[in-house]
Amino acid sequence: MIPKFFHRLCDDAAVFPPGNAPLDVAAAQHLEYRASSSADLVGPLVVPMDRVNELVLGARMEVALTAPAGPGSVEAGLRVADRTAGVTVVAVEVAVPNGTSIDALRTITQDIDIYVEIPRDSRRDDIFDAVDEFGYRAKFRTGGVTADQYPDERELAASIYEAARREVHFKATAGLHHAARNTDPDNGFEQHGFLNVILAAEAAHSGARVGELEKILAIRDADVLAAIVAGIEGQRAFASFGTCSIREPLDDLVRLGLVPPQ
Repeated sequence: MIPKFFHRLCDDAAVFPPGNAPLDVAAAQHLEYRASSSADLVGPLVVPMDRVNELVLGARMEVALTAPAGPGSVEAGLRVADRTAGVTVVAVEVAVPNGTSIDALRTITQDIDIYVEIPRDSRRDDIFDAVDEFGYRAKFRTGGVTADQYPDERELAASIYEAARREVHFKATAGLHHAARNTDPDNGFEQHGFLNVILAAEAAHSGARVGELEKILAIRDADVLAAIVAGIEGQRAFASFGTCSIREPLDDLVRLGLVPPQ
């Protein structure tokens, strides 16, 4: 059994780098996870909006659609999803490409969770304002296939602080492969830990400032992090994170004693 605190923590992003699973393989594996003892850990399958029509399912499946082309692509993409048998869209993750009018975000009228990716450039504050005003959620990029796609502790701490200050829920995407902050042995990238992000979000909602959050994000001892997380009661402040491998975070949670062996 997965403790309630970790329910739907991991969105299944198996088709995205570095996993790059074929969509049919990812969908079949997702259904296996959803039928397993670890089902409660797993959120929706994350699918590019322009590929949702490729899904051929023998069962109902919740999906989160990514919209890298921006808010103008959302309504048409959702109409395609509505015609795709077995698909239930529970969230849309919208990018805001350079040159996109912030007012375009107003065009998204669907009654589902809308996550807007907060850019790491001069548009950040304006788009955060729009997310707050329109009642959307935020999405933070926490990694990628190159080192520059990983925000450092200070940058991520500032984003988490801003989300808490505005009472905006957020998810993270990419780079959270393990429970604690670590250095990837294969490429040398500095990677955030998903327990660090959980704790930083909890601290931010309790009034911690950016400097305190930065220190939490820098902790590399997974056992220390796990001991603190085990003492948290109530709802999780951090919505979820996309991972190309459900197995990696699950194995870490089991090893740390936060989840029973599956």
